[in-house]
Amino acid sequence: MTAARPPTTAEELRGAGLRVTAARVALLETVRAGDHLAAEAVAAGVRARVGHISLQAVYEALHALTAAGLIRRIALAGGPARYEGRVGDNHHHAVCRSCGAVADVDCATGRAPCLTASAGHGFTVDEAEVVYWGRCPACSGVPRT
Repeated sequence: MTAARPPTTAEELRGAGLRVTAARVALLETVRAGDHLAAEAVAAGVRARVGHISLQAVYEALHALTAAGLIRRIALAGGPARYEGRVGDNHHHAVCRSCGAVADVDCATGRAPCLTASAGHGFTVDEAEVVYWGRCPACSGVPRT
């Protein structure tokens, strides 16, 4: 019995109902290989793989891939949106106030949505976004634990 192989990037795009293009494949692979990248960094990664692509085309593809659930858009206060390939697990983020580094933080408690609102105001909560702000080990001089 052989183990099932993971789907290719092109198969994932097709499975999400998206047209497969070299730029979309490169973009999805760039985001997944990156570390919470801003659109300009994604564009640079795509250009290194396939050549010229406009920033507008990158934004359109980021929007399509986010809407399809293949990538996640993170909107952090005071900075540009960032994109990551880790989706579907409702994790959170720690952000360095000095250098802007972003790190994934697994859920604080139990199952998603991780937090129970003290006052739900009638909402059915299915996701919680938590951002921890501070200084990363490099900026604070504190060794990583």
